[in-house]
Amino acid sequence: MHIDGTSAISQAMVTFICLALLLIGGLLVIMRLRHRYHPSLIGALIGGMLCFLLLEVMPALT
Repeated sequence: MHIDGTSAISQAMVTFICLALLLIGGLLVIMRLRHRYHPSLIGALIGGMLCFLLLEVMPALT
């Protein structure tokens, strides 16, 4: 895959972030269904993941 230009790099990063969110979200749903974790724990994990994305990935996009 050849990525050239700043807009293509941004689009590729956003695409991979969305795929990672879907994968991790699916894993959290499976954890909830199989192990009966409390919904607030799942929400805290999602919030921590989104905070990490905002702090680490957003500066790379700008």
